[in-house]
Amino acid sequence: MSAEERTARPSLRERRRAAATQEILEAAERRIVENGPAALSLRAVARDLGMTVQALYHYFPSWSHLVTALIAKAYDDMADAVQAAVDRAAEDPAVPRVLIAAEEYRQWAVTHPERFQLLYGTPLRQYAAPVGGPTTRAMVRMSTIFQHEMFDGFTTAQLEAADAPPLTPSLRAHLEQLPPHGLGALPPPAVILLLSAWGHLHGLVVLEVFGHTVFLGEHQAEIFRRGVRNLVEDVHRRIPGTGPLTGSVS
Repeated sequence: MSAEERTARPSLRERRRAAATQEILEAAERRIVENGPAALSLRAVARDLGMTVQALYHYFPSWSHLVTALIAKAYDDMADAVQAAVDRAAEDPAVPRVLIAAEEYRQWAVTHPERFQLLYGTPLRQYAAPVGGPTTRAMVRMSTIFQHEMFDGFTTAQLEAADAPPLTPSLRAHLEQLPPHGLGALPPPAVILLLSAWGHLHGLVVLEVFGHTVFLGEHQAEIFRRGVRNLVEDVHRRIPGTGPLTGSVS
């Protein structure tokens, strides 16, 4: 083994810490699945693992640190699933890749309802995500996938000319000042179209996960698929041109 390889490889202590951290996160996730996010506590997780709360503090200094890690992990696991589904998708123009992404998003949510609730359910009391921290970065990663798949192939000029509701000068100025990653990479009209579509798509998933569309039974997936296909077609109709062009928005 070369000196560079020995330097790059994590030390035994680092590997043990990473393994212990992963075990704690998995125990916390089991707690959430069994009792819901609101019932999560450091004491319960420590008890499940046969360790003291003081020992747990060596890995997560507070309850908020643990919740932050769980939220970031949930976003990343969801994004991994959605990206993998998109990567597996056949190049079939009849099935927009954004629809494939949306269906995998729904599937992850209905498969992991308690973890989805941690992300989008009732906010946990006494918890505030760190500004610009790991939860924000993980959320941006998730939204970037949908942004890319919704507008891939359209030029910036097409998106700027999209038929979106008129924007007030103050709103346009605000959107133009967004950071140059994520939504800040899009012209303001495209931001409005994307947020409207996301609200519809996400709303359908929330209704299903929280049991408000149970009356639809086994037809919930079909309703979702039709709804998302309609909203994607509507967004693309609002963008001038015959359809996505070669290349994507940078």
